[in-house]
Amino acid sequence: MSIAINDPSCPPMISKAPIKVPPTAAVIFGATGDLTHRKIIPAFYHLAKNGLLPDDFAIVGFARRPKSDDEFRDDLGKALQEFSHTKPVDEAIWKKLSEHIYYFQGELDDAEAYKKLAEKLKSLPESPTIGENYLFYLATAPNFFGVAAQNLAAAGLASPHDGKRSRLIVEKPFGEDLKSAEELNRTLQGAFAETDIFRIDHYLGKETVQNLMYFRFANSIYEPLWNRLYIDHVQITVAEKVGVESRGGYYDHAGASRDMLQNHLFQLLTITAMEPPASLDGQSIRDEKVKVLRSIPTPSLDFLQKNVVRAQYGGGYIGGKPIPAYRQEEKVDHESLTETFVAARFEIDNWRWHGVPFYLRTGKALAAQFTEINIIFKRPPGVLFAADGNDRLRRNSLRIRIQPNEGIGINFNAKVPGKAETELVDMDFLYRSGFDQYLPEAYERLLVDALVGESTLFTRSDEVEQAWRLVDSLHTLWDKQKVRDLPLYACGSMGPVEADLLLEREGRHWIRPKEIK
Repeated sequence: MSIAINDPSCPPMISKAPIKVPPTAAVIFGATGDLTHRKIIPAFYHLAKNGLLPDDFAIVGFARRPKSDDEFRDDLGKALQEFSHTKPVDEAIWKKLSEHIYYFQGELDDAEAYKKLAEKLKSLPESPTIGENYLFYLATAPNFFGVAAQNLAAAGLASPHDGKRSRLIVEKPFGEDLKSAEELNRTLQGAFAETDIFRIDHYLGKETVQNLMYFRFANSIYEPLWNRLYIDHVQITVAEKVGVESRGGYYDHAGASRDMLQNHLFQLLTITAMEPPASLDGQSIRDEKVKVLRSIPTPSLDFLQKNVVRAQYGGGYIGGKPIPAYRQEEKVDHESLTETFVAARFEIDNWRWHGVPFYLRTGKALAAQFTEINIIFKRPPGVLFAADGNDRLRRNSLRIRIQPNEGIGINFNAKVPGKAETELVDMDFLYRSGFDQYLPEAYERLLVDALVGESTLFTRSDEVEQAWRLVDSLHTLWDKQKVRDLPLYACGSMGPVEADLLLEREGRHWIRPKEIK
């Protein structure tokens, strides 16, 4: 069942004025890397295509390899043909944008290079209009985040003045534990104001994640039910079909908890569980998200043993493709205890959510690739239908699909035609069919927000540190256990049996991924 949303009997919503991005020079550090080619440049192209970039907008690529402007533009153009999510590429739009793309060769740890960069920025043809409005994007290895920020500050590129603004986008991973995250925060805040630091998590740029707040607070039929009185439990899943592939060196240090739980999963949890903010400004929303994380008690050893499952994938096949066991992957320690799957049961110790479990799981080499939030409501009393054998009515649920095929589905009991029985049925809303408007990719929305200084969809320093507090405690406890092996799960499954038991011991089960066509 689908939902029609364009009801002519309903008055249109009041819309905001179109976003106006000021003339800006965006500097991409790590400009020859994969992220620039796959995500950042395609995002800028689509912003230009949709009329969101001003004519006087410049992009400067900063990297160590020698290249001319034309070579850099040619490389980006080829990548755009491959990675643009709309085909074919509009050559006229790309030509116009590419004429404002420049290349700067420099080493990230060379302070003199940043002084030359400052001179380069002032000599751009667009400079008279841009002035000193800069956006610096650190698409680099994490060990260069602090170095680059300090060098930008030393070159006079970090301080706002005379109405001009310098902003900094920092990619994940943001630290590798609580201590390193705190140190990085201090370093960045020593160079840029906290209000000018944009820690990016692309999940927050997805339309369905943004819509979750509107879904909750703009609909009176849902918000009154969004609490411990009506909700039995919440499930949040980020499932990946691929193994670690070429990322074994990084992944064997990070694992599923540091790579996904600390950021993506906790971000989805906070938006699902937050209280209504005082307003829709970034400060108020992020205040409420931090409160959620602070309300989750630091895990103890007893908590770990009862509420957390970690595992590794064994060898097998996914889609006919052979996948080696995790310990046999390239650059992975053959005795590794790094988890490729983690499932955890958390509780939020506040008035709204007291006693409501939040089950979080993520893993690699699983049966499906999807991200979704499932809100499972309490079972209704079945006494009215006991005579018909329906005294155990099934729980209603709300499925919020983040990716792929963003949408929202409601699952409810309905009478089977011709029978005195009930059956669960679905009512679905899909973004791609529900709206005629263009659906932007996450990086497009996040780049625009950073350019205009809108921080709502970015992570604040205390939010990062609270998430690391929880993940660090898990690793501290795991280190104390001194196990020699982890449970294994089959490639193409949805994880180890221990993760199923985590819910089944309380009479619950994981919601199966629904195939949305």
